[in-house]
Amino acid sequence: MASPPPSSSIAKGGDGIITTLHPDIIRALILTRLDGPDLASTACVSSYLRSLSTEENLWRDICCSTWPSLDHPRLKQVISTFPYGHRSFFSESFPFPNPQPPKPNVRGSLALATELISAVDIYYHGNPIYSKVVEMETSSSWFLSTPFRLNLLGVDNPAPRSPIKYGSSNDDTWLKHLEENLSSSWIIVDPTREKAVNMSSKRAVSVERHWLTGDVQVRYGRVMEGDEGWGSSRELVACGVVVTCGEKGGEGEKMHVREVCMRMEDMDGKGLSGEESLVILERVMGSGRSWKGKGKGEKEKYEEFMAKKRERKERNSKKDRVLDLICIFSIFAACGAFWWFILPILPSLLMKFV
Repeated sequence: MASPPPSSSIAKGGDGIITTLHPDIIRALILTRLDGPDLASTACVSSYLRSLSTEENLWRDICCSTWPSLDHPRLKQVISTFPYGHRSFFSESFPFPNPQPPKPNVRGSLALATELISAVDIYYHGNPIYSKVVEMETSSSWFLSTPFRLNLLGVDNPAPRSPIKYGSSNDDTWLKHLEENLSSSWIIVDPTREKAVNMSSKRAVSVERHWLTGDVQVRYGRVMEGDEGWGSSRELVACGVVVTCGEKGGEGEKMHVREVCMRMEDMDGKGLSGEESLVILERVMGSGRSWKGKGKGEKEKYEEFMAKKRERKERNSKKDRVLDLICIFSIFAACGAFWWFILPILPSLLMKFV
């Protein structure tokens, strides 16, 4: 039996071999079975495959199956304005954002977005259990000056279709199960600039049970360089997406998604204002993307962020204690100086009044 040709000869003559197949067969049996990253890689193989792999309907199907929230009239209209439609949207939203360090005076040089659209999807075992699209007007003075916080659900208004059955009576095992199987996506879209970015990590960065309510809080998000220098409270900022799961109506071994919210905080735990958050978002949207997620994972970055927060808190506490001691010493010194000055002349003062 003849041996197969080497891979190098296939690569060189790949266009000739693949063109013997009918385009409909390639589309139906090959391209429609690929996910986004594989379809993008296929487009790099040859000019013929590129012409087939860049068709809008393929990328529209991939985007809508990846993010069910995109089946929304406003988002369909916005994505149609992107340079290459759904292919451009996928290249903006799927890879890891790779923001560069901020430039000096970046806030004054940016024209902030006047509108943002949030496309949110929550998955359990890879299946969507909640999708929501929210449009936000971001130019009002109220939005710019108040803390940036987006709430999609309330405690009394849990997500439909989201029952999550307990897999184990052991709490640690159950929290680990949620960390591995509950995932989220929160895409921020700037319709004016035709930009988008996914601000949620693909995997949870922390899972814990609330000490008071007993609800489980699953946190996702990204840690980025802030718009201030080293040692400041905004040396690093964290964009956190918190999915809160709790029991509904005493259903026993079932939990529901009760709350979904996003906020940005600095290293002091202080929430960033709307204007400060827009500056960060605009910088992240304009940054590059990393398909392989090189470097540290989001969970590792978040743990380092929390460790730096604790170190900063301890340093601030030490500074406060030192200032307290200085104040106490100053008070005693002032009192001592006062009595040192008063005691020698106190008898003469008393004699005047006797």
